[in-house]
Amino acid sequence: MSGEEPKMGHIILILGIMGFLANGDNYAVAPLILDISRDLDISITATALSVTSYMLCFGFFTVFVGPLADRFGKTRIVNIAAFGTAVFSILSALSHNLVTLVILRAVNGAFGAGIFPVSLAYIGESSDGATQHQYLARFFGMMFLGGATATAIGGAIAHVGSWRMVYFIYGFLELIVALFMLKGLQKTPGVIRQLNLRAIYGEAFRNRALIKTTATIFLIGFSVFGTFTYSGKYVQNITGYSILQVGLLLSFFGIGTVIGGRYASRLRYSFNRGYVPVAATLGAFSLAVFPFLQSPAAIAAALFGFGLAFISIHSTLVTTAQSLMPHMRGTVMSLVSFNLFGGGALGTYVNGLLLNHFGIQWPFVGASFLMLLILLLAVAALDLRIKLPLQSEP
Repeated sequence: MSGEEPKMGHIILILGIMGFLANGDNYAVAPLILDISRDLDISITATALSVTSYMLCFGFFTVFVGPLADRFGKTRIVNIAAFGTAVFSILSALSHNLVTLVILRAVNGAFGAGIFPVSLAYIGESSDGATQHQYLARFFGMMFLGGATATAIGGAIAHVGSWRMVYFIYGFLELIVALFMLKGLQKTPGVIRQLNLRAIYGEAFRNRALIKTTATIFLIGFSVFGTFTYSGKYVQNITGYSILQVGLLLSFFGIGTVIGGRYASRLRYSFNRGYVPVAATLGAFSLAVFPFLQSPAAIAAALFGFGLAFISIHSTLVTTAQSLMPHMRGTVMSLVSFNLFGGGALGTYVNGLLLNHFGIQWPFVGASFLMLLILLLAVAALDLRIKLPLQSEP
C-alpha cells in the first residue's frame, strides 16, 4: 500500500465527518420545530422559516462557492466554510427570538453551502482516476448518513436537553473538525486568474455533456430526496414508532450509502458496465415496494437498497461530471450540488401534492419510474463508461 493512500484515507475521514455534521445540522432540528415554537413563543409556521432560511441560503450560495474555490483555492474556501458553519450553528443555540434565529440559520446555510461542493472538488483534484470514484463515494456515504441519522440524533439530544443543545453540540463538533481540517488539508492554489461568474458559467453551460450529466443529477435529487422526506411519515404511520425509533430505522438509508461508498471499487469491478444499470434497477425496486411494506425489517431492507442504489449512481455521475471539466472542478461541483438539492426541493413539493391528493404510495411509485428514466439517461444519453482501475480486483 502506498503512502498516499493512507493520507487520502485520513483526509476523506476528516472531510466525511464534517459532511456528516453539516448535513445533519439542519435535519436534526426539523422534528423539534414544536419545541422551538413553544420556547420562543412563536407559531409553528413562523418557526419553520428558520429551516427555510437555511435551505434557501444554502442553495443560493452554492452557485458562488465553486468559482470562489477555483479562484482562491479549494482548501482556503472549505476551511472558511467549516469555521463559519460551526460558529453560526453555536450562535443559533443562543437565539432569543424569531429574527435572530432566522438570520443566524441563514448565515449558517450560506457557509454550509461551501462544505459539500468544495470538499468534493478537493477530493477529485487530490486523487487519481483509479481511486477518485471510491473516495467520492466514501465522502457521500458519510455525508448522507449524517442526514439520515439526524432525526434520531436530534431527538436523543433534545430528550436529555433541549433544541438549543442540538445546535450547540453540532456546532461544537464542527468546530473541532474544522481545526483538524486546518492542519490536515494540503494547501491548494487557485486555478483561474479572475472571478468572472458570467465567463465561468458560460463555459460550463457550453459543455453539453456536463449539462446533461447535471440534469440527470437533478432528477436523482427529485426522486431520492423528494421521496425520502416523506419516508419518516410513512414509517411512523405504519409502525407507530416514536421520532427517535423512526430516525433509527431511517438510518438504514444512510448505512446503505456508507456500505456502497466503502465497497464502491469492488462493486464497480464486479459489475463493470452493468454497475449503473444494476444500481438503478435496485433503486427502482426499492422505491416501488417501499409503500407496500409493513414489517420494520422489510422497510429497513428497502431503505438500505435505496441508499446503496443512490450512492452508486450519484458517485458515478459526479466522477463523470468532474472529468468533463477537470480544470474547474469547483464550478462543476457547484452545478452538481445546486441540481441535487434543487431537484430535492422541487421533488419534495411535487410529491407533497401527490401525497395529499392520491395517497402516500404514489410519490414512491412515481419515483421508481423516474429511477428507470435515470437509468436510460445515464447509460444511453450520457454513454457512461465505467473505467476500471488498472490493478486487479481489490
